[in-house]
Amino acid sequence: MDAIAFSKKDNVATAIKDLSKGQRVTVALGEEKLTVELLEDVPFGHKFALIDIPQGVQVVKYGEPIGVATMDIKKGQYVHVHNVTGQRGVRGHRS
Repeated sequence: MDAIAFSKKDNVATAIKDLSKGQRVTVALGEEKLTVELLEDVPFGHKFALIDIPQGVQVVKYGEPIGVATMDIKKGQYVHVHNVTGQRGVRGHRS
């Protein structure tokens, strides 16, 4: 296993080792398995998109929103502070 997601609601997965652009990663979402080809390198502990996430749509991890896409994010793209902003109520966000 190369990445994990915790909820069927998640639209991102977390790399459990360094992953490379072009690598095909299979992620279990409940009984379903989703295979994603990475568009960028994804470092250990960081996220990538499981589906296309349009600008303005919530990014969901652990079944909970963790931020909002600041630009369109393609399936397989690296998800981090360059394309997601925090939102009120998200851990670590300061009002």
